[in-house]
Amino acid sequence: GFGATSDDYVAWLVGELEAMPGPIDLVGHDWGGGHVLRLVLARPDLVRSWATDIAGCFDPEYVWHERAQVWQTPGAGEAAIAQQLAAPAELVAERYVGLGMSPDAAARCAAAFNEDMGRCILALYRSAAQPRIANWGADLDQARSRPGLVLIPTEDHFTGGEALARRTATRASARVEVLTGLGHWWMCQDPRRGATVLRSFVDSLSAST
Repeated sequence: GFGATSDDYVAWLVGELEAMPGPIDLVGHDWGGGHVLRLVLARPDLVRSWATDIAGCFDPEYVWHERAQVWQTPGAGEAAIAQQLAAPAELVAERYVGLGMSPDAAARCAAAFNEDMGRCILALYRSAAQPRIANWGADLDQARSRPGLVLIPTEDHFTGGEALARRTATRASARVEVLTGLGHWWMCQDPRRGATVLRSFVDSLSAST
């Protein structure tokens, strides 16, 4: 079956993009944004541009957030997943809403959580424990080969903060858009604003060609 490590996800993404006609403007949120950056470093030929909202995680000073460190710890990670599986979906959804997710998205995410998802979470986060994710960011200057956009939601406390994100953006020669007042799930909190920022970036690519 699917291994669910970061390498596995990137390999899957490469296969998907190879089968698609271009041009492709690739946008990723959270771990999707991590896979985007890794893909651009490995196969820049597959995309016209890229955008991510977790650029700071690729900075050498990034420290994984508390929940990630639990998932990365053998035994503790399994216990945390088991606890979430045993919790009523309504309570899980409430926690997501408290972190900034919209009620509708929170309900769907909570209902979809199962043992397979828990296994994938553990495999993915353990495959990226430090220093691995910092090592992936060692070649960020290679991301300059394609136009990039680094989104910085100011209230996202999982991805290292604005300073690390800006440093990554500088290394990758990427454009920066600060989403003031928005958190980790910025696309749920203000979808119109998020869409406007992404559209502006894509339109700028068309204008420059």
